[in-house]
Order: sequence, then structure tokens, then C-alpha cells
Amino acid sequence: MKSFCLEVSGDFACFTRPEMKVERVSYDVITPSAARSVFEAILWKPAIRWEVRKIEVLQPIRWISVRRNEVAAKASVRNAQTAMGAERGNLALYIEEERQQRAGLFLRDVAYRLHAELVPVGADALKNPMKYRDMFLRRAEKGQCVNQPYLGCREFAARFRLVDDLAAEPAPLAESRDLGWMLYDMDFAAVDDPKPQFFRAEMQGGVIDLTKVRVMG
Repeated sequence: MKSFCLEVSGDFACFTRPEMKVERVSYDVITPSAARSVFEAILWKPAIRWEVRKIEVLQPIRWISVRRNEVAAKASVRNAQTAMGAERGNLALYIEEERQQRAGLFLRDVAYRLHAELVPVGADALKNPMKYRDMFLRRAEKGQCVNQPYLGCREFAARFRLVDDLAAEPAPLAESRDLGWMLYDMDFAAVDDPKPQFFRAEMQGGVIDLTKVRVMG
């Protein structure tokens, strides 16, 4: 199965730890689910699935603390349904009334090489997988995407580049560390109640090899 590689970078990133209830604190590196979303932003079809196999960290892990204004509420689904039924209603959120300040511990000046496999799951992709692989290559080479890829939060846009020749690329960060427990992905086996999956992340010579991890549900 062919593996594709993207170099992804950005000025800021926040891969939020789920155990932090109020303030946003990022994991040390990009999570597999965030890496998968970068590939899906370039090409997503119901007939395919992206599986991230390896993450290479290219820049030193650096932090920045930011305090910013956020909206403390969200539009009510019940109010929206009522307004739709009545064909009128006030669904506005007033920033002055709902504003609150939150601190965040974010990453800055990040860069990664992400390796993923395109896995055919639908009948069309199983019959003609090269169509989807060529489609991804064309889009990635031209810098095209369905949605703007982002690094954890939508305001942290990601730059991406298709990597053709890995031998010509610089080596990853020469650092090894235990990154602790990290979110791997969400298990959508039960559509109404998705479950988080975690794994023990270890970076060896700047590389996180996801083919060797044990995922815990």
C-alpha cells in the first residue's frame, strides 16, 4: 500500500489536551487525528480512509502563552428548531454579553512530516484505487484543498507541501522523549457515542512510529 508524505508547518498550533476543562493546553506535538485531518482537508471521499503511520518532528518544541477573548456560549439547537418551526426567532449571540478571557498554552513555529496511507473502503475505491491516489497527488502538488488545513484550532492555518523525495529532505529533530499518553483518535463504531482512543507516545530521534503503538480505548 502506497504511503504519502506531507510537510506541514505553521506559526502556531494547539492540539488540545482533553483533560484540560477550561484553559487550552496543547500536546507537545501533533496528534494522529489532527494529522489525519490535514490529509482529509486535501482529499476526502466516503470511499477512502486515511491512516497515519508516522510523524516526524522537524522543529524544536517551543511554547507561547496567550490570553484571548472567547465567546462563552453557543447557539441553542432547541432555539434554532423553534425558530425554524415558527419561521421567526432571535438566534443572535451578543459578544459583549458572552465574552470571557481564557489563557492558552500553544506551540509556535511548528513543522512536521506526516506519513499516511490511503486505504480504500468503498466499492469504487477497491475497484480502482489508483484513481483516488492520482487525485490526491494532483491536488497536493498544486496546493489545492477542500478545506484549509489547520493545526488543532481553525485559526491556526497550516501550510503544506507534498514530499516526493524523502532522501533529499532534512533529518527530523535529533531528540528523543517520552510524550506520555496522547489522544490517538475517536472510535466511531457507536455513531451516537464515539469513544476516545489513547496511546503512549514516544519520540525517538524526532520520529513517532505509529505502526508500533498500542491503542487503548
